[in-house]
Amino acid sequence: MAYRRVLLKMSGEALGAPDTGHGIDARAVQVIARQVARVMELGVEVAMVVGGGNILRGAEFSELGGHRANADYMGMLGTVINALAMSDALESQGVETRVMTALEIRQVAEPFVRRRAERHLNRGRVVILGAGTGNPFFTTDSAAALRANELGCDVLLKATKVDGVYSADPKKDPTATKYDSLTYEEVLVKNLRVMDGTAISMCATTASRSSCSTCSSRATSSVSSGASPSARSSGPPPPSRKPSPPTADPHHDLRQPPQRRHGPHGEGPRAHA
Repeated sequence: MAYRRVLLKMSGEALGAPDTGHGIDARAVQVIARQVARVMELGVEVAMVVGGGNILRGAEFSELGGHRANADYMGMLGTVINALAMSDALESQGVETRVMTALEIRQVAEPFVRRRAERHLNRGRVVILGAGTGNPFFTTDSAAALRANELGCDVLLKATKVDGVYSADPKKDPTATKYDSLTYEEVLVKNLRVMDGTAISMCATTASRSSCSTCSSRATSSVSSGASPSARSSGPPPPSRKPSPPTADPHHDLRQPPQRRHGPHGEGPRAHA
């Protein structure tokens, strides 16, 4: 098993209608829930950050004349709606979940506390993180990079409605070129929109690795810090540098997290978009 704890960043559009990406499509949510349930059966600890673009994008709404901070808070509430929908779908698959939010909404979710979230992950629960970072002007991509580092995740995965990283939106530009691998510096220089610049910069400074894929496709594009040739290869992620438990021991608990280093020189998560 390559990774023991992962953070999955879901775009809001992935939960929406197939043709428009708007609203919440129950079938799309169930498809994602079944895939996450299968990953949980492998003993992998899963945290999720959900976007809210299927309901409302704060930046776009503010262009209509609203205050940007208020618009962003509205978008955060949209992510909480998506988090509750995903929680319900996972529970229907027999997976125990906890919804945690950066804004306090105690009637429907727990406030995000790092140690409490880690305890939920250790006990085999999917932790679904809503409301982004809890601050306006920051995207859910930035929230995913932040939470992946806070929770000591081995890899950050981003699932969206395209099957990789392109030079432009392939739905709008038929000449868009797909990249098999990129460094974070190249993503920033080329101004690629796979993740926002703040999230990319955070992943780069923590030597993370990213890739982008659809929820139903294995095709990916890799994004890495460029520190080693293996980090730049496309396809499935390389094995974690953390030692794996002996596979010969049938009584080993796969959900027991590995020892992780913390601090200014600790190892950051790898990212897979």
